[in-house]
Amino acid sequence: MNILIQMLTEVQEGTMLVLRSMRGLTQRPLYVRETVHQMDLIGVGSLPITLLAGFFIGAVLALQTASTLQSFGAQNFTGRLVATSLVRELGPVLTSILLAGRAGSGITAELGSMKVSEQIDAMRALGTDPIRKLVMPRLMALLLMAPVLTVFADLIGVFGGWMISVTLLKLPTSVYVSSAREALNYNDIFGGLLKPTIFGLIVAVVGCRAGLRTSGGTVGVGRSTTQSVVVSILLILISDFFLTKLVLALSNF
Repeated sequence: MNILIQMLTEVQEGTMLVLRSMRGLTQRPLYVRETVHQMDLIGVGSLPITLLAGFFIGAVLALQTASTLQSFGAQNFTGRLVATSLVRELGPVLTSILLAGRAGSGITAELGSMKVSEQIDAMRALGTDPIRKLVMPRLMALLLMAPVLTVFADLIGVFGGWMISVTLLKLPTSVYVSSAREALNYNDIFGGLLKPTIFGLIVAVVGCRAGLRTSGGTVGVGRSTTQSVVVSILLILISDFFLTKLVLALSNF
């Protein structure tokens, strides 16, 4: 019962944090420069690792699926399997997990350090709302950049699959490209953009919440950072199941 109450309390406080952050979009100051700075840190800063991971995920998918399809004489469908696997599942989930490890932990460590050094209390004393100043820019940056990074990961993953298909599997480029293009539909693209948006929201809320409630000095900062990453990844995987069910249900209409 205590665990259930604690979970409901976390959901309530997380929802309140999002609502207070969104309310800051209609009030001045808007902290546009801080939001752009966070988009640069989170989006541009995470781009190299996202591209690297996406490329090798696509390459491995091509190797694994081609060897299986070859036994059924269906090697020409390699592009289809690589594209659908990346756009529907692997691209959004793995990109968001990378963001949880890099951006989410960074947000928790930064806000946690400010909390234990009483910088946030000083901010309140000077009349500045820390939710609007600190949380809103990071929340908006993750909401906007998570889908963008996922699109880049999908594209470079399909490219990685193409390189393996052409060089090692000797599959013609036209066959791979047409197979990948025919496999995707509007529901796949909708789901491939919806998932990273929700996952980005999860990473931002968990990271900010963990940072703002940090206590216990530098040890507490480390503990909050670890909890932030673990909880974010678990919530991403759990919510992925329900979002997949939602997208499949919508595709049947």
